[in-house]
Amino acid sequence: MTLTTAELAKYLDHTNLKADATEASIRQTCEEAKQFNVASVCVNSYWIPFVAEQLKDSSVNPIAVVGFPLGAMATASESFEAATAIDDGTEEIDMVINVGELKSGNNEAVKEDIQSVAATVHAKDKILKVILETSLLTNDEIVTGCQLSEQAGADFVKTSTGFSTAGAKVADVKLMRQTVGDRLGVKASGGIHSKEEALAMIDAGASRLGVSATVAILTGQPAAKKAGY
Repeated sequence: MTLTTAELAKYLDHTNLKADATEASIRQTCEEAKQFNVASVCVNSYWIPFVAEQLKDSSVNPIAVVGFPLGAMATASESFEAATAIDDGTEEIDMVINVGELKSGNNEAVKEDIQSVAATVHAKDKILKVILETSLLTNDEIVTGCQLSEQAGADFVKTSTGFSTAGAKVADVKLMRQTVGDRLGVKASGGIHSKEEALAMIDAGASRLGVSATVAILTGQPAAKKAGY
């Protein structure tokens, strides 16, 4: 696949989810996002008011993660976090699926959890992505997670938080795209550090990429491989 730098930028959610992220580092993330005109800035929900203010005169959207990074938050709390983040200015919500319940085969509980957040998000005309944490799942569980997310009303399925045992893999993205077809978006995230890796994920079926190495991907500068995004 061949994309211009500007075209590739619109696939990217420029991400800063570190526990030690400071206001200065979040500000820098926003400045980089505006410089390259990427799709969005993805942060923890606490930072959404600040990020929304930084991005208000740009086409870059704020994104908040909720129930992050474990997916084991009480459903009501997760929905409340999503509603608060939307009221604070986010345009999209990335929630983490209840991994333990998915692996336990408690599919109805998984679907009800997503449905609650989806109802909150869609009532405010925003977008919901569901993070599966593919590194912890079998292929069958990835398929089930995608199916439950679609049944529950998600708009995207997403590979990873970037904080577990591994990030996005091309094979997982292909499987997710095969499962949801063109009905949902697929977001690859975690461990994408170069333009070549980014294009491989898009070739595999990703319609969005969650990355912290945005500048390296778009300029060709080397990026240090590290834990997380």
